[in-house]
Amino acid sequence: MKAIGLTGKQQLLFIFFFIINFLTAHAQDPWKITATNIDPANYYGVTVANGMIGLVSSPEIFKIKSVTLAGAYDSYGRGRVSNFLNSFNLLNMSLDINGKRAEARSVSNYKQELDMQHGCFTATFDLGDEASVKYNYYALRQLPFTVLMDITVTAKKNITINAISALETPDALRDVQNYYNEVGPISLLTSTAKSPTGKLLLCASNTFLFDEERGQEPHVTHEMWDSNQHQMKFSKAIAAGQTYQYAVAGSSITSAHDADPLNQAERLTIFAKLEGRERLIRLHEKAWDDLWKSDIKIEGDPQAQQDVHSMLYHLYSFSRAGSAYAPSPMGLSGLGYNGHVFLDADLWMYPGLLLLHPEIGKSFVEYRYQRLGAAKQNAFAHGYKGAMFAWESADSGVEETPVWALSGPFEHHITADVAIAAWNYYSVTQDKQWLQEKGWPILSATADFWASRVERNGPGHYDIKNVVAADEYANNIDNNAFTNAAAKANLQHAAATAKVLGIKPDPDWDTVAQNIPVLKSPDGVTKEFETYKGENINRPTLTCWLIRYMKLLTLQVLKKTLNTMNPE
Repeated sequence: MKAIGLTGKQQLLFIFFFIINFLTAHAQDPWKITATNIDPANYYGVTVANGMIGLVSSPEIFKIKSVTLAGAYDSYGRGRVSNFLNSFNLLNMSLDINGKRAEARSVSNYKQELDMQHGCFTATFDLGDEASVKYNYYALRQLPFTVLMDITVTAKKNITINAISALETPDALRDVQNYYNEVGPISLLTSTAKSPTGKLLLCASNTFLFDEERGQEPHVTHEMWDSNQHQMKFSKAIAAGQTYQYAVAGSSITSAHDADPLNQAERLTIFAKLEGRERLIRLHEKAWDDLWKSDIKIEGDPQAQQDVHSMLYHLYSFSRAGSAYAPSPMGLSGLGYNGHVFLDADLWMYPGLLLLHPEIGKSFVEYRYQRLGAAKQNAFAHGYKGAMFAWESADSGVEETPVWALSGPFEHHITADVAIAAWNYYSVTQDKQWLQEKGWPILSATADFWASRVERNGPGHYDIKNVVAADEYANNIDNNAFTNAAAKANLQHAAATAKVLGIKPDPDWDTVAQNIPVLKSPDGVTKEFETYKGENINRPTLTCWLIRYMKLLTLQVLKKTLNTMNPE
């Protein structure tokens, strides 16, 4: 995995910021994206997520392509580093109507739709002259580890349905244990497994939710298929013209999130069962309504409005307040980029969230703060002082870049990127207590890193040599413009933090900042690096400079806002 190569960035922009390939309809509704011509051979899916659990859609009816949990990493043959894990598929279902399986090839009027306003995936179809079916699924925003699928069957004539809920274990997991328990009237389908190295215990549980009064609910039975799948099912007769509704709620959690994931998975599922379908959906929609109180509205261009909503929807879906996680470039949409956290989180995704939802942005900087110890150890191992953050970070904060990618040991601007994000959090929130307790440790340690990282070759020549540039095709070069400018900003922000807190800053920080060169070509254009001869620059650098421009623009808006709030 080349850390953020051109192809990867194009894919990221395509999936995050524009309509995903599986969608075929032109944009009309600013909130909804609809597909009516679903081709399994050319299908990428959309993700419904709540910042902790992500569900990726499938072209097949009642199927989920994959389930991903934030913070669940282990090594399993992908570059000898930690990787995201696919978790249990806890919403894969089947529906037989009068003995006929509802499948994409056998139904008509099959449509899929993503409602970005309320984080809901919907599919509808007709099965011959027998029934019309609709199902919605949600990664419940108010319950970080819990999901829900809601099914409605409208009978066109007298029918009998057989509904099946399966719990499937991904192949990479091992030592699978399957359980079926009845807690009073609640039927629990539960599985546990270990991650590939045994590092984590992964657990999932689900149950049916019915609208009938207790004691009148359909009888649920359990079937064991093999070690990787078991299921529960029920039958129900529905008269012509009648509508029947049922749901499946499930929870997935690991030992990375809870000390007792097996019992907690079942407890959370029981909690969802007793909350009830209507209340779960109502609270989920309210949580999304609260998120969208911070929106960007565009008049007169429905496509642009839909595109912007898509951008914000994915940012909101892949992050959440209080989680202490930062998203990888592909968020919770699968295993892309191994689920690792790069500069994208700190300088691309974070600034917009910081202004729109500072409480979500706080999770990003908390993620870095909790890994400050690993960053200090990384600096020590490389002979530097302070803290040197990993280019690719996962659960522990140690370097997770595959050995063959030079960006791991050499793409040092990530340390300044983290520091800039920390300073921006204070700039927006004015949270002085946070700055003292968490911002200052990050900013002072990263400033110490740059003071030890530079080579002091005289005034104006405190050089930063031998780095991988933000242009990752420029390897082992000296005085990269972006790296040097970011380092200067890091040092200046550390000094400003000390001033805010009434702490005497290290005077060396200012000396170093004043003498780090940002080189210019004879025509006055910023020089990419010291030996730059005009060769093409890889797109990531252009992206980084765009980020820098956006950051400056954001801070201009912030300055106006603060001046309005504090006219003195």
